[in-house]
Amino acid sequence: MVSEEKMTVDERYKYLRMVHRRYDSASREERGRLLDEAAAVTGLERKYLCHLLNKEGPIRKKRVRHRCVVYDGEVKRTVRIVADALDWICAERLQPTLAQTAIHLASFGELEVNQVLVAKLEEISISSVARLLKDLRKGEPRLPQRRGRPQGDGVSADIPMTRLAWDISEPGHFEIDLVHHCGPSARDDYVCTMQWIDVATGWSERVAVYGRSAREMKAAFTKVVSRCPFPILEIHPDNGSEFMNRPLLDFFGQIVTGVKLTRSRPYHKNDNRFVEQ
Repeated sequence: MVSEEKMTVDERYKYLRMVHRRYDSASREERGRLLDEAAAVTGLERKYLCHLLNKEGPIRKKRVRHRCVVYDGEVKRTVRIVADALDWICAERLQPTLAQTAIHLASFGELEVNQVLVAKLEEISISSVARLLKDLRKGEPRLPQRRGRPQGDGVSADIPMTRLAWDISEPGHFEIDLVHHCGPSARDDYVCTMQWIDVATGWSERVAVYGRSAREMKAAFTKVVSRCPFPILEIHPDNGSEFMNRPLLDFFGQIVTGVKLTRSRPYHKNDNRFVEQ
């Protein structure tokens, strides 16, 4: 079966110029019928047809300027290297330091730059960088993410979700996170770094753990408690299963008396902004 042919843009304007002769001198009822006919033939909306037929012509405007490729493959490769070196930060943060970072990386032989390339990196807009990053990230390996998992059941249901205030003056309120050193694949056991950041003082405690078993996490918690120079009043982890399990929370309640436990909202990294930074 042959599919219905559609008008080209030039054919559509030619047809509208023919209809315009009748439409200009037609009555209100006749104009309604002409609009119905034009909508059926061209596939355009009636409101847009009214706009075209109520002005002289209608004549298609010629394109004044043709868009061309300004930022070629050399710019794209440079943006990829710089973005990877800066851990794929957003376009708003990447664009102001793009040229400077490229020159810095070139001094170490990571890439080659010239005056023309540096000029393009200085002139490129944030929106252009955002489009390049979106295209480049399509082929980048990313850790698997489990979406749709219920967050209000089990141990986490008893722990309030909140965000620690930035202006806490009393030390002892810690944000906790686990940094994975696994590369693009999260299979098998690998080394992680459990990091604690005190909001008031910026005091940082880090412990390397192999895997995320309860034994490793208990040993890491014990090291942090023994080294911390002030009392631990509150811990604020994310919703990872390495923190949200009853044996570990019971164990931490035994070694630290009266500790307050809160957690961040799922998929809201800004709730743990100090430790994430």
